[in-house]
Amino acid sequence: MKVINNNSLRNKNIGEMVNLYGWVAKKRDLGGVCFIDLRDRSGVIQLVARDGEVYDIASSLKSEAVLKVSGTVMERESKNPNMDTGDIEVELSSIEVLNSSADLPFEIVDDTTALEDTRLKYRYLDIRRNPIKNNLIIRHKIMMAVRKFLDKEDFIEIETPVLCKSTPEGARDYLVPSRVNKGKFYALPQSPQIFKQLLMVGGMERYFQIAKCFRDEDLRSDRQPEFTQVDLEMSFVDQDDVMNLTERLVAHVFKEVKNIDIKLPLRRMEYDEAMEKYGSDKPDLRFDMPINNITEIFKNTEFTVFKNVIESCGIINCLVVKGEADNYSRKSLDQLTEFVKTYKASGLAYLKINEEVTGSIAKVISDEELAKMKEELHLEIGDLVLIVADNKRSIVKAALGALRCKLARDLGLIKDGDYKLLWVINFPSFEYSEDEGRYVACHHPFTAPLDSDVDKLLTDKAHCYSKAYDIVINGYEAGGGSIRIHREDVQEKMFKALELSKEDIEDKFGFFVEALKYGTPPHGGLALGLDRFTMLLSGTENIRDVIAFPKTASANDLMCECPNTVSDKQLNELGISVEKL
Repeated sequence: MKVINNNSLRNKNIGEMVNLYGWVAKKRDLGGVCFIDLRDRSGVIQLVARDGEVYDIASSLKSEAVLKVSGTVMERESKNPNMDTGDIEVELSSIEVLNSSADLPFEIVDDTTALEDTRLKYRYLDIRRNPIKNNLIIRHKIMMAVRKFLDKEDFIEIETPVLCKSTPEGARDYLVPSRVNKGKFYALPQSPQIFKQLLMVGGMERYFQIAKCFRDEDLRSDRQPEFTQVDLEMSFVDQDDVMNLTERLVAHVFKEVKNIDIKLPLRRMEYDEAMEKYGSDKPDLRFDMPINNITEIFKNTEFTVFKNVIESCGIINCLVVKGEADNYSRKSLDQLTEFVKTYKASGLAYLKINEEVTGSIAKVISDEELAKMKEELHLEIGDLVLIVADNKRSIVKAALGALRCKLARDLGLIKDGDYKLLWVINFPSFEYSEDEGRYVACHHPFTAPLDSDVDKLLTDKAHCYSKAYDIVINGYEAGGGSIRIHREDVQEKMFKALELSKEDIEDKFGFFVEALKYGTPPHGGLALGLDRFTMLLSGTENIRDVIAFPKTASANDLMCECPNTVSDKQLNELGISVEKL
């Protein structure tokens, strides 16, 4: 008898003798007859043990015991339409207990009530649950679909080093001390960026890698300290070439994994438009509700708050929530006010559009201003208008952008299984860092500026844009990339714009700058976040659900109990002493 997967058995197998392996998912002892749900990776099948030794063994089993069983496939008297194998069962002729199980820290069921920390501590048990197991299978299917597609597109998979040089232009590096070269350190790669560009210098032309990357940064639900990305780079291409190939790759994965057809080409949106209308460089387009700029309506206002904002060159923006005026109480509006304050907004004004217009500013704005709002915003009876005004444009956009997404979730505006994809293009080359008191690279210092903006690298950083592009899925950045600087003179301008000294450049990027002298082709690429992509296709909002052994939000591994201390002997070998804080 051959060994087969539990879930592969169907009516056509009735009468066959089979060998099965798996774990005891559930047991029901009726006295003289014992039913067991046997689970393996493929699914669950019901076993039946009747009188005799087989029954005696079955009735003594505990949950999660590991079994080898033999028996005959039979038609079930009481069928279960909720199981793939619900029309059949296996009547046992033998049971071998391969291993027993200790009492479980939580029940292995799909809808577990166990705390996430408990599940992470016993992750190997959590993986037995269908939601985690199925997510890992989806992850596997995505990787296989990616490899198949890129192989057909003439890409070569090449591994790049994990022990690298620290180039702290961006997130913090994870450092690895060298025992042989005491006092010196490797860094774990934040991305294979420099190496994949060097592969283009090396003439490989089309490279890809499913790469492990590491960033020592603050975490959140869609971020981990170690993560995986689908990394690719192409020579002799422009921005359109990279974007067209990437969206075909993404569409291929959607079709292979979810059987969803993605309409191509994807919509393209300028960065400035995304920020203006949606307050985010990763807008969620599954629902309508753009941000409206109503500053001009109040240019002559007597309302002191708005007047002060306009005189300080600030802006007044709003959201229109259609038909919800009567569904938001004063208490719920106060809660929304507290929400926008977490984004540094000073407050939230509102108007309820009914026969009589009411709200926090209804009595302090003029009839003319109200009439203009009704006209320009196409307001109707029942609409709710939520307004944020501030001297800083970034605060207004961030607050309303986040509020827009919260309202969509609260009001059920997002349909399950709906996917909206787009490209956000032409990002700024620089962003100003208050901490460092200088402009830093918005993406990384190897991103090419727009041809029209090369001269702005040194003269007008605030209005310099780049050949950078992000692919956005349902409000998440699923991947991003750019055309790279391939000319030594332009790279030198970029470093100068970032105020890096010759010593800094030589120390951090000397070997890379040297490579640009030797016939570097025009090239560009992109990286898709595999963890986040899997999260989106799995329908979870927690990236830990799609990683086999993830870290917590505080970067701890509860199962392995790390990070942890090491022995003084290990530290001495590395020439390192640890200062107690």
